[in-house]
Formats: sequence, C-alpha cells, structure tokens
Amino acid sequence: MKLHHMMAIALLAAGLAACSAGEPAPQASAPPAPVTAATPSASVTPPLAPATYEGYGDMRFDMDESTFRKAWGGDLKGQSPAAGSTCTYLYPTWVKAPAEIGFMFEGGKFVRYDVTTTKETAPGGGMVGMEKARLLSLYAGKTQEQPDKYVPGASTLRVAGDDHGVLLFEIGTEGKVNKWRVGIPPQIDYVEGCG
Repeated sequence: MKLHHMMAIALLAAGLAACSAGEPAPQASAPPAPVTAATPSASVTPPLAPATYEGYGDMRFDMDESTFRKAWGGDLKGQSPAAGSTCTYLYPTWVKAPAEIGFMFEGGKFVRYDVTTTKETAPGGGMVGMEKARLLSLYAGKTQEQPDKYVPGASTLRVAGDDHGVLLFEIGTEGKVNKWRVGIPPQIDYVEGCG
C-alpha cells in the first residue's frame, strides 16, 4: 500500500512540474478508444433544396431539360413520355420511390414538382401529415378548397402564389395532407400527373 501511495505522489509531483513547465501532465495509462472510420452510405439523402413558387432550388419553371439537369448538378432517373404525350417526370436517383419527389416536364419544359415525403417543406411551411386546420392557419386568406375528384370526403387546398406558381395540397379523408405539388397552370391541375 505504501508503494502505491508513493507512486501516486510521484505521479502528482511530475504532473505539477510539467504544468509549471507548460507541458501536458502525464496521464494514467488507459487503453485507447477504438477509432472507426465513417463510411458514407449510398442511401444518404443530400440536403434538400428550398421549395418555392418559382421552382425548386435553382431549377426554375419553364427551364428546358438540359438547363434543369445542369442546375440540378446530379444524376436523375426518368421515364419516357407515353405514346402521343409530351409529358414526363424526372426523379433524383436517391429517392426510395418515384413518388417521394418528382419533377414534371411537358413540351421539354419544367412545369411542376410533386412531393409525398415528410422531408420536404412547401413554400409557406405546409408539410405532408399536417392537419388541414394548421394549413388554413398558415395560408389564411390565400386558400381555395375543392372536393377531391375521386375520393369522397377528401379535398384539395389550392394556394395562389405570386404571379407564376401555384401550391396545391391533397388532403385525405382523415383531414391530413397526403401530398402536395407546386407548378404552373395548366399542369398544376393535372390530377393524374402525366396520366
């Protein structure tokens, strides 16, 4: 026991001497903590762009597809237009399902984006899962409600933006937002998307 006390006193004295000399005090030896390298995950979603009435981030409505792709700066996947149609969607490669977010093009121009994920916030603060009463409070005096074309008891809430874009929320029978979209007329009102 005396030897243990003598070692502790010697260690303390060495620490005090080191502190007065501007050097770090010796530490009791302990096993080093394991170091793990962070491995990037392929499923990591990049930071989201701000949703606006004029477009999505740097992508503005009426941009042609090549300008849109350049502004996006990453890979996109898409589908060919149906026979006799000029309408198609492009999707970020990281989305789990095309419905999470999709960019509509018609006649070669960016005209709308559709959102079904809770990760995105609509212009003005609306989100998927939000109660209709909260939406009406956020967009007071700017909304127009209509019954859903196909689902009894469901509705759409249209929010006029500035001169260019329109925001449209789809509200389910439970009174919550199922999805929303922003676009320019007439494409904002296509109920079936490119259908």
